[in-house]
Amino acid sequence: MARGHVNGAREQGQAPPVGPTDQTRAATETAATVSRETETGSFSHEFGDSSVSRETNTSERDQLAASLPDPGAETPLAQAVAADARRRISLTGKVFPKPDHTRILTVANQKGGVGKTTTTVNIAAALAQAGLKVLVIDIDPQGNASTALGIDHHAEVPSIYDVLLDGKAVTEVVQECVDVPNLWCIPATIDLAGAEIELVSVVARETRMNRALSAYIVDMADRGEERLDYVLIDCPPSLGLLTVNAFVAADEVLIPIQCEYYALEGLSQLLKNVELIKSHLNPVLHVSTILLTMYDGRTRLSAQVADEVRSHFPAHVLRTTVPRSVRISEAPSHGQTVMTYDPGSSGALSYLEAASELADRGVSG
Repeated sequence: MARGHVNGAREQGQAPPVGPTDQTRAATETAATVSRETETGSFSHEFGDSSVSRETNTSERDQLAASLPDPGAETPLAQAVAADARRRISLTGKVFPKPDHTRILTVANQKGGVGKTTTTVNIAAALAQAGLKVLVIDIDPQGNASTALGIDHHAEVPSIYDVLLDGKAVTEVVQECVDVPNLWCIPATIDLAGAEIELVSVVARETRMNRALSAYIVDMADRGEERLDYVLIDCPPSLGLLTVNAFVAADEVLIPIQCEYYALEGLSQLLKNVELIKSHLNPVLHVSTILLTMYDGRTRLSAQVADEVRSHFPAHVLRTTVPRSVRISEAPSHGQTVMTYDPGSSGALSYLEAASELADRGVSG
């Protein structure tokens, strides 16, 4: 019957009726086209500019994103393409608000493999690309954050070890990231592996990073330089003296949580340690942000873990979740963050959206 109806329409010179499959294909093609044009800046002619303007009105972005066709619930792949296209339109070229003071965040979780380093470098890159001035401090002896930012960190390079143990000034060890303007890094070298033991006998061992970082911020002001907007400290997967130094130096804690059951087990111990530091060493320290990473929407486990974390920490968990992504994993092997390696990927868009949330929260309170 349907085939005869289509053939009859063709014989009469009419266009055959559009079925669900055709609608899905059209929606997918439209979303993919807008997605590609957003990456290249072609769609910005809607606003009379040759590239995505940083001054583009938010309502115009929202209108363009809303104009994308709905692919329908029966086509999850098309839905994902359309969702990425909407996010890209909304976020590309967006200028994030500047905080009224330098926000210092420690990215910590004593469980390994939850995405601490990946979160640190990609959120830092996203903030820097959005016009903010960002410093990353790598205090993980593995030096993975330094690698991802393309920063040299072999044994002879001045590093955070020299700041903590030898009292060097931050200005002597900080390096600029060549791939991302407005982004700087204090690298970690293999020397840091023995720092935990060496710090035991040092006077005021818990506050050495805090004093060095505070002196650097004051020194920047004295030189008339623009202040830092964000400092992100990448911690090792432990709760030793290096992490304690990071807690004492920071105002806020950002906790990446992998969407798996084991990631929840160590959370209570981490929160207890934050409270201990707050009670004895740093009264302003608090957990401000929780980011769900390695989210797999195909599994019930990820959804259950996400729901449980959100129910316990409704005010802290970002709306954005970071999916499992091959592009995120590939980027460090090229000495890059995913923000520069593949800015159009779902992983890069997720970190860009998470950074936008983080920046908005900093302004709103």
